[in-house]
Amino acid sequence: MKILIIGNMGYVGSAVVRGLAEAHPTAILHGYDNAYFAHCLTGAAYLPERYLERQYFGDVRSISVEQLEGYDAVVQLAAVSNDPMGSRFAVATAEINQHATILTARAAEQAGVSNFVFASSCSIYGIALGAPRCENDEVAPITDYAKSKVGAEEALAAIEGDMVITSLRFATACGMSDRLRLDLVLNDFVACALSQKRITVLSDGSPWRPLIDVADMARAIDWAVQRKANNGGRILSVNTGSNARNHQVRDLAYAVADAVPGTSVDINTEAPMDSRSYQVNFDLFASLAPDFLPQLTLSDSIYGLIEGLKRMSFSDSEFRASPLMRLHVLQRHIEEGRLSERLDWLKDRKQKI
Repeated sequence: MKILIIGNMGYVGSAVVRGLAEAHPTAILHGYDNAYFAHCLTGAAYLPERYLERQYFGDVRSISVEQLEGYDAVVQLAAVSNDPMGSRFAVATAEINQHATILTARAAEQAGVSNFVFASSCSIYGIALGAPRCENDEVAPITDYAKSKVGAEEALAAIEGDMVITSLRFATACGMSDRLRLDLVLNDFVACALSQKRITVLSDGSPWRPLIDVADMARAIDWAVQRKANNGGRILSVNTGSNARNHQVRDLAYAVADAVPGTSVDINTEAPMDSRSYQVNFDLFASLAPDFLPQLTLSDSIYGLIEGLKRMSFSDSEFRASPLMRLHVLQRHIEEGRLSERLDWLKDRKQKI
């Protein structure tokens, strides 16, 4: 099996490379990345890319059919990856998350690729009070990031041919990675506990969030790169996570505090109701991929983060202004003349490095 992982040098991609390499030691794995975050290593003893036979550098917005020839599967992880970045870089978000995904999938079909895997998101359900959302429920994206995922899914569903296309609607990512991000709810809480011994919840703590560890995201992608059309249909969008990992935000905070003795939790009980609350039903994924279901519990993710952050000697109480927040990495690239506002690398030799 020969697999191309696009966006392999990010938070999720680093875990996916490791997961696929361990699951398929004889597989040929290649990476393709624009390297915005390649330098953002966090406690890694060696480059995650050591698992790859080859690493390509390039912009997914200009990928060609020729570059995709010979692969059995293509995994599209490249994205402007959360709501703050999506808002700040709205044009690039649409270009990378949506239009480039469609371009890549069409090129993959022409190149004879058997399986195309797209990292979508449960955030497409938007404001979703009430029962856990299923795949046939209406989507209601409210951010540029979520809208780009919906647009990509809709266009992928219209691609004709034989290629099996899987859109994995992932729960909110969490857990330790060789390129850790702290702009995610559970990761943020663990960082606060270790650096401040205090977790402040800005809402009343009642909102629901489904979570999935990056190691379990890799497991789901392993299923998707091998999926046959008779297992869910040639075109499939599926909620990817576990029913057991739908959590209320206050429970996440208290679970982290229990794991880091001496940590206090402050909840704003006077806060107005937070509409960003949704539970997700993962029954379809459980029925289609019984051998690839999430294995890590909330406790596993928390202790994995604690161990990883301690390995980094992490103690930065001002981490929200650090490169561990992806928006700051992009902003610094732009301020120092390396990236344009469209997130193109600048080729001026006088740029600061």
